[in-house]
Parts: sequence; structure tokens; C-alpha cells
Amino acid sequence: MPHPPLALRQYLASTPGLSRRASVSALLLSPWLMPRVGAQVVQPVDSGGHSGVQLAMPWPAGRSPQGFWVSEKFDGVRAVWDGRVLRFRSGRAIAAPAWFLSALPRVALDGELWTARGAFDRLSGVVRQAEPDDEAWRAVKYLVFDAPGHSAPFAQRVAFVQTTLAQAQQPWLMPVAQREVNDARALQALLQETVRQGGEGLMLHRADALWQPGRTDALFKHKPEQDEEGLVVGHQPGKGRLLGMTGALLVQMPSGQRFALGSGLSDAQRRNPPPLGAWVTYRYRDRTPSGLPRFASFLRVRELE
Repeated sequence: MPHPPLALRQYLASTPGLSRRASVSALLLSPWLMPRVGAQVVQPVDSGGHSGVQLAMPWPAGRSPQGFWVSEKFDGVRAVWDGRVLRFRSGRAIAAPAWFLSALPRVALDGELWTARGAFDRLSGVVRQAEPDDEAWRAVKYLVFDAPGHSAPFAQRVAFVQTTLAQAQQPWLMPVAQREVNDARALQALLQETVRQGGEGLMLHRADALWQPGRTDALFKHKPEQDEEGLVVGHQPGKGRLLGMTGALLVQMPSGQRFALGSGLSDAQRRNPPPLGAWVTYRYRDRTPSGLPRFASFLRVRELE
């Protein structure tokens, strides 16, 4: 049996009249903790790139991870299940096979569609088809990290996800493994080991936090390099070897600031650059005093959803 989350242990300790098993059962089955099926409706992305899902902020360097649950950051496609419809982060429905959808529990879930480390492009091609390829979907896993229909702290939502998915008995429907990490040094060691094995980074959920949409201090991402999305608002012409092609994209950040993004673009992308109005993802190491990304590099175009 996995080690109980911090908030769950605190709850048990404050209830001396119940046995450990009885306390867990009462907590998981109590009406106030049960999810409201279909209550979590994912709203479309607005002009600022925000949506009705919970979004992560960069993890502050050197901060202690005490009070957080830590998991691997999977480079998959975000998928939110409201009990009836599986949706992208934008709110558009995902055309998954009927057998996949019918096996999902009738409760709200949040997670990533995923196949393997380093296989994002192949996965994206599978899950974005208008008509699902049944055979290709057999390789897709749904890695669930949250239950947004709950009005309970994250530690208790984790317990519910684990129990619910175990009851579903589907090998491709899996809870994301969560762990506690003692200090900043151990967190950094875990990050390095995860990346060494081909992982993208770590996610940190505050154990006592209630679910809320948007960017919040309840959820962080920790990566060797940070990433962010920006809006393409212009194309800057290339020079020298790049004459006649796009030298850089003029990108508007969520803050409204703009910068030239040239690193990371292939020659094919420079000849046919992402159009104005496209959202692109870029990586960067840190920020300048004015807030602009340092050493930014183009990663990918965010697919239309």
C-alpha cells in the first residue's frame, strides 16, 4: 500500500476514534468528497491563451518541496474527461475510439494522453485525427494526475484517483505516481535522474491545495529549461545564408512583451514559418531583468484544437 499523502495523514491523526482503514474508507466514500460528474466543464481558450484547466508555474530555484507531491512531467497531450466527453486543453472534443471512452469512469479526470518518452509528435498525430485510428490508439495510455470535480485538497484527490482507476481495471488507464521529496537537494537529484532516463522534468502539486483553474501556486513545473507559449505577431527577414527566408519570429509573451525568436527554427520552418496568430512553444534558460527570456529556442507550433 503506498505511503499516505501528507494531508490524508493529518486527517487520520486528527480522528483518533477511527481505525486507519475506516478513516480512509469514510474519507473516500463521503458525499462531500465525491466528484460532481460533468460539473467540470472545460472552457475554450481565450485570446490570452488561458483556459479552464489548471496550469503550472515555473518552480523557484532552491525552494523546499516540503508540502508538495512530486511526479514526472510527461510530454503528452493534455486530456480532460468531464465524465462524458474527453477534451483537449482548449475544450475541443477528442475523437477517441468508443472502447476507450466507454471504459473511462463517470467522474471528472485530468491527465495526459501518452505513449512513450520522446514520442510526442507520433502521439499528437494519433490523438488529433478526426476519425480515430483504432489500432494506433491501442498504444495510447491515459495518465491521470487529478480529479477536478472534487472539492477537496490535492492529497485526497490523489487517493480518490488511485482507487477509482484501480476499480476500472484498464491497463492503459493509470494514475500518475506521486511521491514526497525531503528537500531541495533531493528534488534536484530526482530531476537529474528523470531527465537522464529521458523524462522531460517534474511536476509539483501542493498537497493541501484545492483545485482552481488557471495558473496558481498550487501547481509547478520543474525542468532543466523552462518553456512558455507566445503568439506570433510578425516575421523578421533573414540575412546572409537566411536571405529570402524568415530570420526570426516576432513573438508576444503572455505578459504582452515582445521578442525575436530565431533559434531552433529549421530551414523548412523558415521557408514556411508559423502564420501570424499561431501559438508557439519556446524553451529558455532564465529571464532578463526586464522579464524577457534568455537563450530562447523554438520548440513547436501548438496544434489547433
